[in-house]
Amino acid sequence: MRHGKKFNHLGRQTAHRKAMLANMACSLIEHKRINTTVAKAKALKQFVEPMITKSKTDTTHNRRIVMSKLRQKEAVSELFRDVAAKIGDRPGGYTRIIKLGNRLGDNADMAMIELVDYNEIYNAGKAPKKTTRRSRRGGSKATTTPPVETNASNEEE
Repeated sequence: MRHGKKFNHLGRQTAHRKAMLANMACSLIEHKRINTTVAKAKALKQFVEPMITKSKTDTTHNRRIVMSKLRQKEAVSELFRDVAAKIGDRPGGYTRIIKLGNRLGDNADMAMIELVDYNEIYNAGKAPKKTTRRSRRGGSKATTTPPVETNASNEEE
């Protein structure tokens, strides 16, 4: 039975699991994407997204909370400096998990977890998208030069 089992223990004891997730989160913040197993990617997503939310408001209290989980000063400073500036307007869903297939050695399900705003492939199609409205009516044609009046020369004669 799985009564009271709120998260995946990943076959590790508590200290090992916390250290592994902290190291994976630091690697994700540093490299913006990492390859791992699907189970570890899902556990990492639950671990890192609340910290990214905390990084949106740069206070000493939030920095200390994130530092107690991550344990690397460089990763915390990059999270609050670079990552928070890029995801400032996003309301959630900062990471994406893409399944890659099975690992050759032990046939484990592999996945790539990445920060959403740092993927140029998915974001390239959305950036230059222009919104233009077209109506069924002919619409007015915009002219940059004023129309030349030919009747004015005929009236003077």
